[in-house]
Amino acid sequence: MKTLEVDLGDRSYPIHIGTDLIDQAQLFSACEKATSIYIVSNTTVAPLYAERLTKTLEKLGKPVRTIVLPDGESYKDWKNLQLIFDDLLKYGADRQTMLVALGGGVIGDMTGFAAASFMRGIRFIQVPTTLLSQVDSSVGGKTGINHPLGKNMIGAFHQPVAVIADLNTLKTLPARELSAGLAEVVKHGAIADAEFLSWIEVNAKALLACDTAAMAHAVLRSCEIKSAVVSADEREGGIRATLNFGHTFGHAIEAGMGYGEWLHGEAVGCGMVMGADLSKRLNFITQDEVNRLTHIIQSMNLPITPPKFGAQRYMELMQVDKKTEGGQIRYVVLEKIGKAQIKSVPDAQVIETLTATGAV
Repeated sequence: MKTLEVDLGDRSYPIHIGTDLIDQAQLFSACEKATSIYIVSNTTVAPLYAERLTKTLEKLGKPVRTIVLPDGESYKDWKNLQLIFDDLLKYGADRQTMLVALGGGVIGDMTGFAAASFMRGIRFIQVPTTLLSQVDSSVGGKTGINHPLGKNMIGAFHQPVAVIADLNTLKTLPARELSAGLAEVVKHGAIADAEFLSWIEVNAKALLACDTAAMAHAVLRSCEIKSAVVSADEREGGIRATLNFGHTFGHAIEAGMGYGEWLHGEAVGCGMVMGADLSKRLNFITQDEVNRLTHIIQSMNLPITPPKFGAQRYMELMQVDKKTEGGQIRYVVLEKIGKAQIKSVPDAQVIETLTATGAV
């Protein structure tokens, strides 16, 4: 097992990465002061891991309940968030109740938002079971739900007290979900570590095969990159926004298609192709570098051609983005491979990218 620390002063917390961690009660020691523990999961993950996790948590001598939500991005909304609150209120949860998010990014985001909101804030632990959530969404305290007009626009910053990433849970991931998670792995290399991107390029087959050693390195390095950024900029006032490379275009794809039609990682992968093209138009990277990044994304079995919504629709969708300021969309672009920046870009150049990548 490897352990990293997200350095946020008195709100710092560990990220544990290893195998069979779900069974290790000592990793959940933050629950020892809880009056009760609520596992929040979904209809896909709960049958696989909820019973095991319950047995582990019961060793701490606390009552444990499980809340099971529908599975999918389309359920990341107020209606299903309310199901968590319903259960907490019905069974007498209090300020010392601990929530444990057992699932992927949707469950982690919704559980975190419920924890941030219930009684104005209770503690929670992340137990991410998808690659995307292990390398990205479980770390950093971003929580929230979707709105029909924009992804993740309603939420709160609320840090977990621990992240427990059990690599064995990745063995039950469908191939499409694994590829979606690899998009975020590629992103970390593209924006922060050119050497890591080269490692990803060389180890693509091992990653797609969910080789444990390869996954351990991918998750560890991704978490190192993200935790360093979060420690420096917790509330996305500056450098943290670079973690959204590919996301402005990607969120537009998700919203335009209807949440759940494209997986988040698929949309981000395609969005990175578009972001790389935009970076080239700003004279930051070369066409060869665009081609290389596109090839890496494609090698992860991710789409590289966006849906044809047309330029006007894309611009409308991207306007509803957390990086937009004063009506001006700000894009994450690659200054070079391994380094990103935030930049306002004339609409004409963005439309050139939309046209060149097949979105128009």
